[in-house]
Amino acid sequence: MKKDAKIYVAGHRGLVGAAIMRQLEAEGFSNIVTRTHAELDLCSQSAVQDFFKKQTPDYVILAAAKVGGIHANNTYPAEFIYENMMVEANVIDASYRNNIKRLLFLGSSCIYPRLAEQPMREDSLLTSKLESTNEPYAVAKIAGIKLCESYNRQYETDYRSVMPTNLYGQGDNFHPDNSHVIPALMRRFHEAKQHGDTEVAVWGTGNVKREFLHVDDMAAASLFVLQLDKGTYKSNTQEMLSHINVGTGVDCSIREMAETIKRVVGFEGKLVFDTTKPDGPPRKLLDVSRLKAMGWQSAITLEQGLLLTYQWFVKNEGQFRA
Repeated sequence: MKKDAKIYVAGHRGLVGAAIMRQLEAEGFSNIVTRTHAELDLCSQSAVQDFFKKQTPDYVILAAAKVGGIHANNTYPAEFIYENMMVEANVIDASYRNNIKRLLFLGSSCIYPRLAEQPMREDSLLTSKLESTNEPYAVAKIAGIKLCESYNRQYETDYRSVMPTNLYGQGDNFHPDNSHVIPALMRRFHEAKQHGDTEVAVWGTGNVKREFLHVDDMAAASLFVLQLDKGTYKSNTQEMLSHINVGTGVDCSIREMAETIKRVVGFEGKLVFDTTKPDGPPRKLLDVSRLKAMGWQSAITLEQGLLLTYQWFVKNEGQFRA
């Protein structure tokens, strides 16, 4: 990729999109195109086609998505499946119709079955039932992968997919109800510390295990995969199994994660686990051997990443106040 190539980043204000923007700028890419939701509704087919026709980018990074934690997925299933499918279909089709050189689609590890063998390999996709709490979102992300693969198969396009594990980091959503587990707990610990509370409640038993990847690592991996030559990418994937897992290859229990956040924040009270709340899948760990064999692996430890995230949160706390 030439440094002056025109790159459209869809979702540049989101957690991953913003990190990708930082990574692009750090690597010297200068011709980056973005649009806010107010400027371009990606759910509108006509608006997306018109935008691509006028801008004709060389590369597309599709990081735009409607995302949220268990509560949000359970509360807004229709929005999660509809909006994500519309965005993917519109951007991927417009990329084909406007001869985009290469596209990178960002998915999610929730595409894999609830009881998939651990660690989850790319070929476990569609082998059994999904986790019910986020099935609509997962189905939409699977559709995005299959859109890329189908366009590659029929039109010989070069559309690639990366499936990150649970992400966190600077720019995360710290909403008390609609955020993922790390920002939700970080805010809860921080406010408990401020108010002098003696305990903080954590959803579930604390026994389920999760893998967490700092968003700056995800951005680095994304650009690594995007810049692989076509032959290398194709030789490490399959025509209808082209997605690549991105993670650390290491997981921990929710209890261990919560205790690490507690230490980073400096909360001195105790943890209480609310077992009336759902746990989600018993374990989610990605097999990242394919990406590692290509030459990339994560660099930021969980504690390092949580400290960076907390420092950012404290600095920007005012925007999260109700």
